Amino acid sequence: MPKIFRPVTPGQRKLVQPSFDELSPGEKKAPKSLFESKRRTNGRNHSGHITCRHKGGAHKKMFRILDFKRDKENIPAKVASIEYDPNRSSLIALLYYKDGEKRFILAPQGIKVGDIVQTSDEPPFQVGCCMRLKFMPLGSVVHNVELHPGRGAQLVRSAGLSAQVLARSNGYATLRMPSGEVRMINENCRATFGSVSNADHNLRVIGKAGRSRWLGIRPTVRGVAMNPVDHPMGGGEGRGKGNHPQTPWAQFTKGYRTRSPKRTRKWIVKERR
Repeated sequence: MPKIFRPVTPGQRKLVQPSFDELSPGEKKAPKSLFESKRRTNGRNHSGHITCRHKGGAHKKMFRILDFKRDKENIPAKVASIEYDPNRSSLIALLYYKDGEKRFILAPQGIKVGDIVQTSDEPPFQVGCCMRLKFMPLGSVVHNVELHPGRGAQLVRSAGLSAQVLARSNGYATLRMPSGEVRMINENCRATFGSVSNADHNLRVIGKAGRSRWLGIRPTVRGVAMNPVDHPMGGGEGRGKGNHPQTPWAQFTKGYRTRSPKRTRKWIVKERR
């Protein structure tokens, strides 16, 4: 359940945050090799020009190196702790492998300290275990899905998300994605059983402007509040209506498809909702 605050201060009046009940009390000491410094770009490119607006000024963070490949086969690992990661919406789990190595992975929903997980093509089919799609039972709920074999997981990694294995044929597995899209993926790609942790993430309410600044989000000005020279939706006497929602560079933003159909069309069985 999300955590709702009594309005002792104005910033707590609408504040809703995830409860983080799954977090381990007292963090296990992860090795320094799993952390690296993270340099902020504040939305600028190598020329110093702003290429992504409304970014800058976040709290300093260390980057946690996560194992998205899960390529240590048939070596069991014990979940040492469930930890917070400021760089993503989900929680992360620290694994202690039997051979002594330590790695971070995305924490699935329901995983607990002391659980044993491993990468293998044989059972058990339990939460946190990783397996190639060709060996997974049909109907399995999965996350952390690879798009190309051995390249590391790229799909279904945000808090609360999961996909479902529907079918297999001709070397491809058919998955229903969180968007409702049904698509084919090479059956040699790996995925992890379960759904991603921190499902309450979408219920959070930031509550005040200052918390947005801590997260690195700068103020956003509405296009209709600008002048015509600054935005396609700007200008007009009073509250002018009639412009379609679009970016400052006249790219439509509601209902206009931007994904190139050439690369992905043949893998999509059914469009997203």
